[in-house]
Amino acid sequence: MVMLSPNTPAADQDAQQGGGGPAGGEALAGLPDFTTDSYKDAYSRINAIVLEGEQEAHDNYIALGTLISDQAEELARLARMELKHKKGFTACANNLGVTADMAFAREFFAPLHNNFQQALAEGKVTTCLLIQAILIEAFAISAYHIYIPVADPFARKITEGVVKDEYTHLNYGQEWLKANLETVREELMQANRDNLPLVRRMLEQVAADAAVLHMEQEDLMADFLSCYQETLMEIGLSSREIARMAASALTA
Repeated sequence: MVMLSPNTPAADQDAQQGGGGPAGGEALAGLPDFTTDSYKDAYSRINAIVLEGEQEAHDNYIALGTLISDQAEELARLARMELKHKKGFTACANNLGVTADMAFAREFFAPLHNNFQQALAEGKVTTCLLIQAILIEAFAISAYHIYIPVADPFARKITEGVVKDEYTHLNYGQEWLKANLETVREELMQANRDNLPLVRRMLEQVAADAAVLHMEQEDLMADFLSCYQETLMEIGLSSREIARMAASALTA
Protein backbone atom coordinates (compact mmCIF):
# COMPACT_ATOMS: atom_id res chain seq x y z
CA MET A 1 0.00 0.00 0.00
CA VAL A 2 1.39 3.38 -0.97
CA MET A 3 1.64 5.72 2.01
CA LEU A 4 0.79 9.20 0.76
CA SER A 5 2.13 12.40 2.24
CA PRO A 6 -0.37 15.08 3.28
CA ASN A 7 0.86 17.23 0.38
CA THR A 8 0.38 14.65 -2.37
CA PRO A 9 -1.67 16.31 -5.14
CA ALA A 10 -5.07 14.79 -5.88
CA ALA A 11 -4.00 13.77 -9.37
CA ASP A 12 -1.01 11.89 -7.97
CA GLN A 13 -3.24 10.22 -5.39
CA ASP A 14 -5.46 9.02 -8.22
CA ALA A 15 -2.51 7.51 -10.05
CA GLN A 16 -1.07 5.85 -6.93
CA GLN A 17 -4.35 4.51 -5.57
CA GLY A 18 -6.15 3.70 -8.81
CA GLY A 19 -8.95 6.23 -8.28
CA GLY A 20 -10.39 8.81 -10.59
CA GLY A 21 -11.58 12.36 -10.23
CA PRO A 22 -14.30 14.40 -11.85
CA ALA A 23 -13.70 15.51 -15.43
CA GLY A 24 -15.84 18.12 -17.13
CA GLY A 25 -18.38 17.77 -14.31
CA GLU A 26 -18.90 14.05 -14.97
CA ALA A 27 -17.67 11.15 -12.84
CA LEU A 28 -15.01 8.95 -14.41
CA ALA A 29 -15.35 5.19 -14.61
CA GLY A 30 -14.80 3.48 -11.30
CA LEU A 31 -16.52 6.09 -9.15
CA PRO A 32 -19.75 5.20 -7.36
CA ASP A 33 -23.09 6.73 -8.28
CA PHE A 34 -23.51 9.32 -5.55
CA THR A 35 -27.24 9.68 -6.22
CA THR A 36 -28.45 6.15 -5.44
CA ASP A 37 -30.36 5.22 -2.30
CA SER A 38 -27.82 2.52 -1.49
CA TYR A 39 -24.94 5.01 -1.64
CA LYS A 40 -26.76 7.55 0.52
CA ASP A 41 -27.72 4.86 3.03
CA ALA A 42 -24.13 3.72 3.43
CA TYR A 43 -22.92 7.33 3.45
CA SER A 44 -25.28 8.15 6.32
CA ARG A 45 -23.24 5.83 8.55
CA ILE A 46 -19.78 6.58 7.12
CA ASN A 47 -20.37 10.32 7.41
CA ALA A 48 -21.71 9.90 10.95
CA ILE A 49 -18.55 8.02 11.93
CA VAL A 50 -16.49 10.90 10.59
CA LEU A 51 -18.57 13.51 12.42
CA GLU A 52 -18.46 11.59 15.69
CA GLY A 53 -14.73 11.00 15.25
CA GLU A 54 -14.07 14.70 14.83
CA GLN A 55 -16.21 15.53 17.88
CA GLU A 56 -14.47 12.84 19.93
CA ALA A 57 -11.13 14.26 18.84
CA HIS A 58 -12.13 17.76 19.93
CA ASP A 59 -13.29 16.56 23.33
CA ASN A 60 -10.24 14.33 23.79
CA TYR A 61 -7.73 17.08 23.03
CA ILE A 62 -9.46 19.43 25.46
CA ALA A 63 -9.37 16.67 28.08
CA LEU A 64 -5.68 16.01 27.41
CA GLY A 65 -5.04 19.67 28.19
CA THR A 66 -6.04 18.93 31.79
CA LEU A 67 -3.35 16.23 32.00
CA ILE A 68 -0.63 18.12 30.11
CA SER A 69 -1.30 21.57 31.49
CA ASP A 70 1.76 23.20 29.93
CA GLN A 71 0.45 22.10 26.51
CA ALA A 72 -3.18 23.11 27.10
CA GLU A 73 -3.07 26.00 24.63
CA GLU A 74 -1.63 23.87 21.82
CA LEU A 75 -4.11 21.09 22.55
CA ALA A 76 -6.97 23.60 22.46
CA ARG A 77 -5.72 24.71 19.03
CA LEU A 78 -5.80 21.12 17.79
CA ALA A 79 -9.30 20.76 19.23
CA ARG A 80 -10.54 23.81 17.33
CA MET A 81 -9.23 22.30 14.11
CA GLU A 82 -11.33 19.19 14.73
CA LEU A 83 -14.52 21.24 15.06
CA LYS A 84 -13.67 22.95 11.77
CA HIS A 85 -13.35 19.50 10.18
CA LYS A 86 -16.74 18.50 11.60
CA LYS A 87 -18.37 21.52 9.99
CA GLY A 88 -16.80 20.64 6.66
CA PHE A 89 -18.01 17.05 6.75
CA THR A 90 -21.47 18.18 7.84
CA ALA A 91 -21.54 20.24 4.65
CA CYS A 92 -20.56 17.11 2.69
CA ALA A 93 -23.64 15.28 3.98
CA ASN A 94 -25.87 18.26 3.26
CA ASN A 95 -24.49 18.43 -0.27
CA LEU A 96 -25.68 14.86 -0.90
CA GLY A 97 -28.96 15.33 0.95
CA VAL A 98 -27.95 12.78 3.60
CA THR A 99 -28.76 12.76 7.32
CA ALA A 100 -25.93 11.26 9.37
CA ASP A 101 -26.82 8.28 11.57
CA MET A 102 -25.29 9.64 14.76
CA ALA A 103 -26.75 6.93 17.01
CA PHE A 104 -24.83 4.34 14.99
CA ALA A 105 -21.66 6.40 15.17
CA ARG A 106 -21.79 6.86 18.94
CA GLU A 107 -22.16 3.10 19.37
CA PHE A 108 -19.34 2.56 16.87
CA PHE A 109 -16.92 4.71 18.89
CA ALA A 110 -18.12 3.56 22.34
CA PRO A 111 -15.31 1.06 23.09
CA LEU A 112 -12.51 3.53 22.30
CA HIS A 113 -14.46 6.34 23.97
CA ASN A 114 -14.86 4.34 27.16
CA ASN A 115 -11.20 3.31 27.22
CA PHE A 116 -10.11 6.92 26.75
CA GLN A 117 -12.39 8.12 29.54
CA GLN A 118 -11.08 5.44 31.91
CA ALA A 119 -7.48 6.34 31.12
CA LEU A 120 -8.30 10.03 31.56
CA ALA A 121 -9.79 9.37 35.00
CA GLU A 122 -6.62 7.49 35.96
CA GLY A 123 -4.35 10.22 34.64
CA LYS A 124 -2.76 7.95 32.02
CA VAL A 125 -1.42 10.46 29.51
CA THR A 126 0.33 7.81 27.42
CA THR A 127 -2.81 5.73 26.98
CA CYS A 128 -4.90 8.79 26.12
CA LEU A 129 -2.35 9.92 23.55
CA LEU A 130 -2.11 6.47 21.98
CA ILE A 131 -5.89 6.26 21.62
CA GLN A 132 -6.49 9.76 20.27
CA ALA A 133 -3.31 11.09 18.71
CA ILE A 134 -2.03 7.81 17.28
CA LEU A 135 -4.79 5.22 16.77
CA ILE A 136 -7.72 7.50 15.95
CA GLU A 137 -5.63 9.87 13.85
CA ALA A 138 -4.03 7.00 11.92
CA PHE A 139 -7.51 5.52 11.44
CA ALA A 140 -8.75 8.84 10.06
CA ILE A 141 -5.74 9.39 7.80
CA SER A 142 -6.03 5.93 6.27
CA ALA A 143 -9.78 6.32 5.72
CA TYR A 144 -9.32 9.71 4.07
CA HIS A 145 -6.53 8.38 1.83
CA ILE A 146 -8.79 5.62 0.54
CA TYR A 147 -11.85 7.87 0.28
CA ILE A 148 -10.38 10.84 -1.62
CA PRO A 149 -10.01 9.08 -5.03
CA VAL A 150 -13.65 7.90 -4.93
CA ALA A 151 -15.30 10.90 -3.25
CA ASP A 152 -17.78 13.23 -4.87
CA PRO A 153 -16.11 16.48 -6.01
CA PHE A 154 -17.40 18.57 -3.11
CA ALA A 155 -16.31 16.06 -0.44
CA ARG A 156 -12.98 15.43 -2.14
CA LYS A 157 -11.92 19.05 -1.84
CA ILE A 158 -12.86 19.20 1.84
CA THR A 159 -11.23 15.87 2.67
CA GLU A 160 -7.97 16.83 0.96
CA GLY A 161 -7.75 19.84 3.28
CA VAL A 162 -8.64 17.86 6.40
CA VAL A 163 -6.07 15.11 5.89
CA LYS A 164 -3.25 17.65 5.97
CA ASP A 165 -4.40 18.76 9.42
CA GLU A 166 -4.63 15.20 10.70
CA TYR A 167 -0.90 14.74 10.15
CA THR A 168 -0.34 17.68 12.50
CA HIS A 169 -2.37 15.92 15.18
CA LEU A 170 -0.62 12.61 14.63
CA ASN A 171 2.73 14.36 14.86
CA TYR A 172 1.81 15.92 18.20
CA GLY A 173 1.25 12.53 19.83
CA GLN A 174 4.27 11.05 18.07
CA GLU A 175 6.64 13.73 19.34
CA TRP A 176 5.35 13.64 22.92
CA LEU A 177 5.68 9.87 23.11
CA LYS A 178 9.10 10.01 21.46
CA ALA A 179 10.36 12.51 24.03
CA ASN A 180 9.05 10.43 26.92
CA LEU A 181 9.54 6.93 25.51
CA GLU A 182 11.89 5.57 28.15
CA THR A 183 9.40 6.28 30.93
CA VAL A 184 6.19 5.38 29.05
CA ARG A 185 7.24 2.32 27.04
CA GLU A 186 5.49 -0.24 29.25
CA GLU A 187 2.23 1.70 29.37
CA LEU A 188 2.41 2.27 25.62
CA MET A 189 2.71 -1.45 24.95
CA GLN A 190 -0.20 -2.26 27.27
CA ALA A 191 -2.37 0.49 25.79
CA ASN A 192 -1.68 -0.96 22.36
CA ARG A 193 -2.73 -4.44 23.48
CA ASP A 194 -5.96 -3.02 24.88
CA ASN A 195 -6.92 -0.75 22.00
CA LEU A 196 -5.44 -1.84 18.67
CA PRO A 197 -7.80 -4.84 18.43
CA LEU A 198 -10.71 -2.40 18.80
CA VAL A 199 -9.57 -0.53 15.69
CA ARG A 200 -9.37 -3.77 13.74
CA ARG A 201 -12.95 -4.58 14.75
CA MET A 202 -14.05 -1.04 13.83
CA LEU A 203 -12.59 -1.50 10.35
CA GLU A 204 -14.40 -4.82 10.01
CA GLN A 205 -17.67 -3.31 11.23
CA VAL A 206 -17.59 -0.56 8.63
CA ALA A 207 -16.38 -2.73 5.72
CA ALA A 208 -19.74 -3.29 4.05
CA ASP A 209 -20.70 0.38 4.01
CA ALA A 210 -17.21 1.39 2.94
CA ALA A 211 -17.40 -1.03 0.01
CA VAL A 212 -20.54 0.72 -1.25
CA LEU A 213 -18.41 3.90 -1.36
CA HIS A 214 -15.76 1.89 -3.30
CA MET A 215 -13.41 1.77 -0.29
CA GLU A 216 -12.03 -1.73 0.15
CA GLN A 217 -11.42 -3.18 3.61
CA GLU A 218 -8.02 -4.60 2.67
CA ASP A 219 -6.87 -1.19 1.47
CA LEU A 220 -8.14 0.49 4.64
CA MET A 221 -6.36 -2.00 6.89
CA ALA A 222 -3.13 -1.90 4.88
CA ASP A 223 -2.99 1.89 4.91
CA PHE A 224 -3.84 2.05 8.60
CA LEU A 225 -1.14 -0.43 9.58
CA SER A 226 1.38 1.35 7.36
CA CYS A 227 0.66 4.69 9.02
CA TYR A 228 0.57 3.18 12.51
CA GLN A 229 3.79 1.24 12.16
CA GLU A 230 5.59 4.20 10.59
CA THR A 231 4.53 6.34 13.56
CA LEU A 232 5.75 3.75 16.08
CA MET A 233 9.09 3.67 14.28
CA GLU A 234 9.35 7.46 14.52
CA ILE A 235 8.54 7.27 18.23
CA GLY A 236 11.59 5.04 18.63
CA LEU A 237 10.29 1.52 19.06
CA SER A 238 12.29 -1.36 17.63
CA SER A 239 11.17 -3.43 14.65
CA ARG A 240 10.59 -6.35 17.00
CA GLU A 241 8.43 -4.27 19.32
CA ILE A 242 6.44 -2.88 16.40
CA ALA A 243 5.85 -6.36 15.00
CA ARG A 244 4.58 -7.51 18.39
CA MET A 245 2.30 -4.48 18.66
CA ALA A 246 0.88 -4.97 15.17
CA ALA A 247 0.26 -8.64 15.89
CA SER A 248 -2.08 -7.57 18.70
CA ALA A 249 -4.66 -6.51 16.11
CA LEU A 250 -4.56 -9.90 14.38
CA THR A 251 -4.55 -12.28 17.33
CA ALA A 252 -6.96 -10.68 19.82
